[in-house]
Amino acid sequence: MNFHAFEQAIVSPALKYVARHWNQVRGSRAMPSWADIQPSQIVAQLPIIWSYKYDRTTDVFTGRLAGDQIEQIFGKNFRGAPMSALYPKEDFPRLFARSKRVVFEPALYRGEGMVFKHVDHYGHGERIMMPLADDGIVGDGILGATQYKSFKGKHAVDLPETETWFAL
Repeated sequence: MNFHAFEQAIVSPALKYVARHWNQVRGSRAMPSWADIQPSQIVAQLPIIWSYKYDRTTDVFTGRLAGDQIEQIFGKNFRGAPMSALYPKEDFPRLFARSKRVVFEPALYRGEGMVFKHVDHYGHGERIMMPLADDGIVGDGILGATQYKSFKGKHAVDLPETETWFAL
C-alpha cells in the first residue's frame, strides 16, 4: 500500500484530514465503501468534499455528493447528475479517464494547480481522489476533496493541473 506516500504529498491540512479518514475507515480492506464514510468525523471538511458513484455496466459516473464550495463551482445540482452533464465537453474526456483510473487500478490521486475553470471563474489549489468499493475490492466510486482559491477573470497563467498518482 502506498497510502503513506500519498498522505505525505498532500499539502492542505483539510485534504490530509479527509485522506486519513478514508484510510482509517477502510481498515484492512483495499478500499472503504461509501457506507463506511462517516460525515460526523469530517464535518469541517464537508464543504470541499465530493463523491461519484460508478456504474460498470453503463460506464457512467453519477454525482453522489458535493459540499457547498464544490456546488458553487458547478452552479447546478451535482447529486444525481451524470459526470458528462457537469463538465464542458472539451474537459470531460480527460476528467472521465482520470476518474476511471482511480476506480480501476485502483489508485490514489493528488493534483495541484488550476483545479477548475468555469466560464470566467478560476480556481487554483489542490485536489485528492480516492477509490470506494462496496465490497472493499472492486472499485465503484470516488471520494474526492478539492481545496481552492477562487478568482474571477484570468489573473494567472492557466497551467494544467499537475498530477501525482499512487498505486494501492
